[in-house]
Amino acid sequence: MTETAAGSPAPHRALHRAFAVLTVLLLGGPVAAAAQEYQQVDAVVKHGIREGLYPGAVVVIGRRDTVLYSQGFGHLTWGTRSPRPTPTGTLWDLASLTKVVATTSSMMVLVENGAVDLDAPISRYLPRFVSSGTDPRRGRVTVRMLLDHTSGLPAWRPFVHLARTREAALTLLYSTPLARSPGDTAVYSDLNAILLGELVHTVSGEPLDRFAARNVFQPIGMSRTLFKPPRSMWRDAAPSAVYRGRPVVGVANDGNAVRLGGVAGHAGLFSTGSDLARYAQAWLGYGRTGTGVMADPATVLAFLQRTPASGTRLLGWDTADTLMADPSVFGTRLTPSAYGHTGWTGTELWVDPGQDLFMVFLTNRSYKPRGGRSIERLRELRAHLSDAVVASTTAAASPMHQGR
Repeated sequence: MTETAAGSPAPHRALHRAFAVLTVLLLGGPVAAAAQEYQQVDAVVKHGIREGLYPGAVVVIGRRDTVLYSQGFGHLTWGTRSPRPTPTGTLWDLASLTKVVATTSSMMVLVENGAVDLDAPISRYLPRFVSSGTDPRRGRVTVRMLLDHTSGLPAWRPFVHLARTREAALTLLYSTPLARSPGDTAVYSDLNAILLGELVHTVSGEPLDRFAARNVFQPIGMSRTLFKPPRSMWRDAAPSAVYRGRPVVGVANDGNAVRLGGVAGHAGLFSTGSDLARYAQAWLGYGRTGTGVMADPATVLAFLQRTPASGTRLLGWDTADTLMADPSVFGTRLTPSAYGHTGWTGTELWVDPGQDLFMVFLTNRSYKPRGGRSIERLRELRAHLSDAVVASTTAAASPMHQGR
C-alpha cells in the first residue's frame, strides 16, 4: 500500500531485531497465541510508541457483523499529560485513506447509479482534461485508469508551491503532461485521485465532501467522518504535524489538499477508528451493513477487480506485492482476497473477505517521530501488527480458548 512512489530502503536493523524477539514470544505457536489472545496486538502497538514512531494510536479489529477488539494507546502528543486517544472519539488525519474512504466509494455510487461509466474516457466528464493539453494520448485515459493508477499521470506535483489559489492548482492539474502511455503500467499517483474528486463534483453537482457524506458516510452510520472539521472538534483531533513549534490539529498534513481548499480526492478526510470499522464492515458485507447500504454487491465486486496492467492495484484499493523485498504492510497471514490502503500520517485499513476480518490502525506518525526513517520502520511494524491481528483472532476463536 503505497505512501511514496519510490521503493523504501532496507528495514531498520534495531527494529527488525526487536520484532524478531516479539515474534518468538508472541507468535511462537497455537498454544502461545491462544494464551496471549489480543495481548500480542497490544505489544506490537506499544512497541511502536516506545520506539518513537508515534505518540498515540488506536486499533479496531472485527468481522462483518461484530467488533472483536477496540483499543486506544499512548497520548495525542509526546506529553504524558496529553489526552489518550479513543477509538470512538479521537479524530485522525486519514491522509491517503481519503482515496478509498471518500473518493473510491463516491465513484462506486456514481457507477451504480449509471452516472459514470468506468471505461469511458475521463474527457466525457472532464473535457478540460483534453482541452488543456496537446498530447493526443490524454483522450485514451479512462475513469478505470484513474482508479487503478494506470492513467500515465506522474505520481505527484507540488501544487502548493506552484499555485496560490485552488483554481490555479486545478489549471496545473489539468495541464500536467502524461509520463507514460495510458493503460501500460500502474504508478500510484495523487493526481488520479484529485481528478476523481473533481469528477464527483462535476457529475453530481455536489463537492466531494457533501456527496460522500450524503451517499456513503451517513447511510452506514459514519457520524464522525468529514473534511475540514470545525474548531469545536479540534480538541478531539490527533495532531499530525508541527508548525512553528506548535501542534497542527484539524488541518490536513498535505499541502496540496490545503491549497485545494481542504477537500480533495487524495487527502483531507478525518475520521475515527469506530467509523472506519463501520466502513470496513460495509466492504465485508459487499456494500451492506446492519444499519444501511453503501452499494449493491455486484458494484462492490466490480471495484475489486484488477487488470494485467494494474499490478497489485484494484479500483482505489491496493493488495500485497509479493515480489517486494521489504515486508508487506499486510504481513504474511492474510488471504489472497485481502485488500487495503495506508496513509502518510500513519494510517492503515485492510479488509480480508477470506477470513471475514478487518483491521483499522490509526496513528499520527507524521507528528514529531523520534528517530529517522519513520516511514520504513512503520512499514515493518504494520507487517508484524497484521500478523498479530490474524494470530490473535484465530486464537480467540479456537476451541481451546472458548472452552476455558
